[in-house]
Amino acid sequence: MASIPPPGAFPHRAASLAVPHADPPHLDPPHFDPPHFDEAGPDAPDPAGLRQSYQTGRLETDQLAATWVEQFAHWFADATTPGAGIPEANATVFATASADGRPSARTVLLKGFDQRGFVIYTNYTSRKGRETAENPFGSLVFPWYALQRQVVAIGTVERVSRAETERYFASRPRGSQLGAWVSHQSQIIESRDVLTTRDAELAARWPAGTPVPTPPFWGGLRLVPDTVEFWQGRTNRLHDRLRYRRACTADRWIVERLSP
Repeated sequence: MASIPPPGAFPHRAASLAVPHADPPHLDPPHFDPPHFDEAGPDAPDPAGLRQSYQTGRLETDQLAATWVEQFAHWFADATTPGAGIPEANATVFATASADGRPSARTVLLKGFDQRGFVIYTNYTSRKGRETAENPFGSLVFPWYALQRQVVAIGTVERVSRAETERYFASRPRGSQLGAWVSHQSQIIESRDVLTTRDAELAARWPAGTPVPTPPFWGGLRLVPDTVEFWQGRTNRLHDRLRYRRACTADRWIVERLSP
């Protein structure tokens, strides 16, 4: 594997290859005139009138697998089945909070799961990377609307091992590998030209056939669940909610039904 160039090794590219700083540069925000709507609002349907009746399934305790990870595997297989109507079953909403409790959320892609938890990958200097370092708790929501199901996992967040990160990074398409170096994630940039210029510089630095090293500021995050809830939509909003909850011992879980 190619070595990571030390800072200053390529002066003409130093700004592009340097590890991103946590604090973004100050830029004046672009001028933006918000659209003007009259009192009736924009030409869009009233969300209060949008309703669907959930009638495709039910969820009982005797249907559950012995462990949350087995149950998740069953539902994940259903969500990835051709014809399920879910284009990216591994898309999940990842919620975090800053040290002072200010929440944020974004859609990410699940890249692994086992009895230890759920794994995603990110730039550690991104907002979610910084927040999980300051406040190591989070939540994942898998919104499988077409199946009238969702899974909600809540727990602590930890970094995966460097070896695990590098194995996954090596499996990524080359463009995605370069993209991990290009983007100083969550930082303000003047225009998209910043990205395209940096991408071209790095493509020249690591031409096709040359291994792209794993950025030191990039890696995996594992959400280690304390609870994993399986939600199945039912009629009249009387949904089925069954939750695996970690007991006082790490290897023991309790299943409980929640009121909808």
